[in-house]
Amino acid sequence: MRLTTKGRYAVTAMLDLALHADRGPISLADISKRQGISLSYLEQLFSRLRQSGLVSSVRGPGGGYRLARSGEEIFVAQIIDAVNESVDATSCGGNADCANGEQCLTHYLWSDLSDQIHSFLSGISLANLVARAEVQEVARRQDMREAPEERVALLGGL
Repeated sequence: MRLTTKGRYAVTAMLDLALHADRGPISLADISKRQGISLSYLEQLFSRLRQSGLVSSVRGPGGGYRLARSGEEIFVAQIIDAVNESVDATSCGGNADCANGEQCLTHYLWSDLSDQIHSFLSGISLANLVARAEVQEVARRQDMREAPEERVALLGGL
């Protein structure tokens, strides 16, 4: 089974957005810094996520992106689908040409597994992930890695 970087990064960026939703619109530069994903790659992903209605953009100073719907209404499979990614366990990409141009003996087994994985990911919302203690801990650690001057600015605003 293969899920490429595109799908992984899209889910990671959307989870980051959900985790920081209370801060207002989140810039892609902030997500890039926290998650180690290139800004240009995020721009490509968010263009597709916006077209799919999963995020909305806010222009101007203090602008950025926010979830277009609540985290309870956005599921991991929707994110992966939005960036034209597929979770495919077949060796033929679902084309049924895995054995010298013909369907292999186990094609339906791997195809069914792909369907099960997609179904599993369709049942996991961003809110489910945000609620996990492990995810919260990783997010806290990432937030603490911000530059000291940024932490001072955040604390000074309290």
